[in-house]
Amino acid sequence: MNDHRKLGRELGLFDTDPLIGAGLPYWLPDGAVVRHALEEYIRTAERKAGYRHVYSPVLGKRELYEISGHWSHYSDDMFPPMELGGEQVVLRPSLCPHHAVIYRSRSHSYRELPLRMAELGGMYRSELSGVLGGLTRVRAIQLNDAHIFCTLDQVAEEAQAALEMIRRAYEALGISPARYRLSLPGPGGKYVAAPELWQRSTALLTEVLERSGLPYEAVEGEAAFYGPKIDVQVVDGAGRESTLSTVQVDFHQPERFDLHYIGADGAKHRPVMVHRSIIGSVERAVAHLIEEHGGAFPAWLAPTQVVILPVSAAELPNAVALAERCAHRGLRAEIAEPERGSLGARIREARLVPYQAVIGAKEAADDLVAVRLRDGRRLDPLPVGEVLGRIGALVGSHRTDLWDGAPR
Repeated sequence: MNDHRKLGRELGLFDTDPLIGAGLPYWLPDGAVVRHALEEYIRTAERKAGYRHVYSPVLGKRELYEISGHWSHYSDDMFPPMELGGEQVVLRPSLCPHHAVIYRSRSHSYRELPLRMAELGGMYRSELSGVLGGLTRVRAIQLNDAHIFCTLDQVAEEAQAALEMIRRAYEALGISPARYRLSLPGPGGKYVAAPELWQRSTALLTEVLERSGLPYEAVEGEAAFYGPKIDVQVVDGAGRESTLSTVQVDFHQPERFDLHYIGADGAKHRPVMVHRSIIGSVERAVAHLIEEHGGAFPAWLAPTQVVILPVSAAELPNAVALAERCAHRGLRAEIAEPERGSLGARIREARLVPYQAVIGAKEAADDLVAVRLRDGRRLDPLPVGEVLGRIGALVGSHRTDLWDGAPR
């Protein structure tokens, strides 16, 4: 079993320090590369899907969360307020109140809807020290969040599109959902008391799941305080289940913030707010990827994508030139120089790197490279330009296979 807490540190991806605090991991250079690649993937996918990105502050006045309902329903999981100039400000536990305020800051016509607002932003939760661990339960979270402001008859289509984005993302990441969960409210005062709104939002999400043909389980007590969710569950090597991605329907916050748009009839109408997160928090996503792949990430995510192995010091100039050509194509390359050990030892050391480019005397003379793939396959020497073209195409398309065999 791969435990990301141990393997992530061994691979130099992240670590923690008592001086920074529990539940507050920091990212080492290779981990930062993985995180950056993941963030760029999701931002690009969102742009292609018609989302507009925003930035919002990680702090907000207590009043903001009183309006949203977080203060009355979620304050146990929030950090205490800070006194600032006679006001109380709070580290945000969620991005949705900020996005509601951003939507409210401008007038909107029905012609603009659906309005898809996305942010990869920080949020903070006062998790108890006993439940903190690695990257899966942390106190500072970078969330891939988005809120779609739409009409009632657009909700199902938007939620369906979010599920399709999740499917494509999991395919690119080389992971699979364990199950889909329709998360419903349970007993107690944790949830907003609005039975009619709960019924409407639950019916919409049920329709989306049925239309998608996805098997799902309805589970009480797992909803957000303001509405039901479709949760995409993953399981780690120890059999522990957690939510990675989610789609939610919210009638509550549009009402609390008095959001509206001008309809075709010239009157004000209330939008529906669809919350969705494609990869969830960056921390939890990377933790799952470490455990799923054992550090052998898909090539587009790998900290080092190409390791260049000159057989002897005589081929070092060719190795340097190849590294420069990799960098020019946007590929992350590293040279494993002969002084680091025998060729076999260097190959073993680079076992998690997707592409191992060997340059001997013959390859250096003819501008060729002999490629070894991480899965053990060895390719005949090929022209450097062709190799980089194929690797670049596979990485650029976020494929999980290492070689397609087609000339480029």
